[in-house]
Amino acid sequence: MKLLRHGAPGAERPGVQLPDGTQVDASGFGGDWDEAFFGGDGLERLRRWLAGEGARAPRLAAGTRLGPAIARPSKLVCIGLNYRDHARETGAALPKEPIIFLKASSAVAGPHDDLVLPRGGDKTDWEAELAVVIGARAKYVSVDGALAHVAGFVLHNDYSERGFQKERGGQWTKGKSADGFAPLGPFVATLDELPSFAAARVWLEVNGVMAQDSSTAEMIFDVPTLVSYVSQFMTLLPGDVLSTGTPAGVGMGHDPPRYLRPGDVVRYGIEGLGEARQRIVAAASI
Repeated sequence: MKLLRHGAPGAERPGVQLPDGTQVDASGFGGDWDEAFFGGDGLERLRRWLAGEGARAPRLAAGTRLGPAIARPSKLVCIGLNYRDHARETGAALPKEPIIFLKASSAVAGPHDDLVLPRGGDKTDWEAELAVVIGARAKYVSVDGALAHVAGFVLHNDYSERGFQKERGGQWTKGKSADGFAPLGPFVATLDELPSFAAARVWLEVNGVMAQDSSTAEMIFDVPTLVSYVSQFMTLLPGDVLSTGTPAGVGMGHDPPRYLRPGDVVRYGIEGLGEARQRIVAAASI
């Protein structure tokens, strides 16, 4: 299944993209795509609901805003420097263990919402990423058992203000957490919908020029390893997001670096997870 959310910011309703691409409202199902849904029998109940009601569910009108594909997760856990090609472009040694940082859940946005640059930042960068949606509480899970804790996958852009991240001291989190820095969607694809997640094309273009074009096969630590590893240090709850890192081609890797400016348009996608697009907007003066 492909789960989406639609409507005005803060008032999104659940929806589903049917196999033929039609997007329908799933308000009649009686719940949102949140911790209770993923942690219970929500996916199975939704399958039954779609079998009986999907054909009669209201269709979304063209131009309907898509919101974040899941309701605000308890946390967004991100992995740094997890692609071999990205490590090469930065000149960094391959990490011996996954690099973990957190991203504020208030950064979550819809897949096509404008990205407003943060005040005081002039080095905002892009990072197209495969993100894992947790489907069952994960604590001290094994690598072999990790996929049993995965509900599916969602497209994520781990936007990063490099000035805050690299030049202001402390943790990476403050360079990763501005409002809008975590667009999720257009939909969550359940695990059965994306059997090729370990070798899926990841791409991103800025103003129509390809910047990132790689594959999840370039990952240093694969999805089961990451789920297992993170679960040794924190409990992953249903509906949490684990973003698995970005391939080569980020703005910081250019010579000279290329950062986003008002008017730029970023478009990106992952094979099987659709596409997203953000227009870059100047920071508000007040």
